[in-house]
Amino acid sequence: MKQIYVVGTADTKGEELAYLAACVEAAGGAVTRVDVGIREPRTAVDVAADKVAACHPDGAGAVLACEDRGRAVEAMGVAFARFLVERQDIAGIIGIGGGGGTSIITAGMRQLRLGLPKIMVSTLASGDVAPYVDVSDIVMMPSVTDMAGLNRLSRVILHNAAQAITAMSRRPAEVTASKPALGLTMFGVTTSAVSAMVERLRADYDCLVFHATGTGGRAMEKLADSGLISGVLDITTTEVCDLLFGGVLPATSNRFDAIARAGLPYVGSVGALDMVNFWAPETVPERYAGRLFYRHNPNVTLMRTTSGECAQIGRWIGDKLNLCNGPVRFLIPEKGVSALDIEGGPFFDPQADAALFAALEATVKPTASRRIIRLPLHINDPHFAEAAVAAYRDIANP
Repeated sequence: MKQIYVVGTADTKGEELAYLAACVEAAGGAVTRVDVGIREPRTAVDVAADKVAACHPDGAGAVLACEDRGRAVEAMGVAFARFLVERQDIAGIIGIGGGGGTSIITAGMRQLRLGLPKIMVSTLASGDVAPYVDVSDIVMMPSVTDMAGLNRLSRVILHNAAQAITAMSRRPAEVTASKPALGLTMFGVTTSAVSAMVERLRADYDCLVFHATGTGGRAMEKLADSGLISGVLDITTTEVCDLLFGGVLPATSNRFDAIARAGLPYVGSVGALDMVNFWAPETVPERYAGRLFYRHNPNVTLMRTTSGECAQIGRWIGDKLNLCNGPVRFLIPEKGVSALDIEGGPFFDPQADAALFAALEATVKPTASRRIIRLPLHINDPHFAEAAVAAYRDIANP
């Protein structure tokens, strides 16, 4: 029988943890109480902290014997994440915490598949929760009062949270499987290309388009890791530019790794690799003084990538593509990689593009399933969209 995991630091939030678990049981949920505290618990639990801590790569001592609280909290977060991914009986998960508990519990929640119910009742939930949620679907619920013992308000909030997690866990959404899902990446300067692809694919596929703003690429890869998409048209890989050169919308260093792990059919391209994103002009780092910029709007400034930077980008992406053993087609639009990189456009630079293309071709190791394809087209040319769709259909239906 699947369980609702009720998680907290039983050393500091024992009273609240017990009350929340009782509320879940009263609502009809089957409960597993998990302690992620680093000191002696103040309430009974089903999974003790030492069992969770034992999941740390360096053993329980790396967590429970650590005298520095900050390091111990960080280590428990690592252990809890590893603990959760091994569990097969989770119907839903709800956590309670202040700063430390929120950090520990959400570290684990972020490792769970998208769609699995997750609620975090936290003293931090009314502030900037991006570090805790990232690209997951954690519901952050403000505790309003601090968790220093139960009171008339905290009982209501915990009761409501218990009702919510129980209802979500009891009646999971039915996922329609009439069409396979595809992930596509898009930016404003590749909108024409990706929109045309969606039009050509939507009769046969459920098209999920992700804005390539750093979180977009990570969200798409989270879906790949969760088994919720069957293929990818990664036309806009611009987040790599910001990662390598200090832009404000960066990928993380594990970009493309989920594609490699999943072995999904993959069609990629060089969309918007001609630009690094910054906020208003005054935010651009001093080291880039004198470079070619384009004012996208008052709050966004784009910097044209140079030939040297493009070569570095091409090598970085090429090394990642070499790790992909699933079917890969990477398309090179020889006449420009964005709406700005077109003859007469502000970022048109054939030499920089040539350096990018050459580095990709020199780095990627072609195999029977991995190929780079040059096309004498601009990325937003309708014929490029046709070619990308044809390439995807070819590898998805060999």
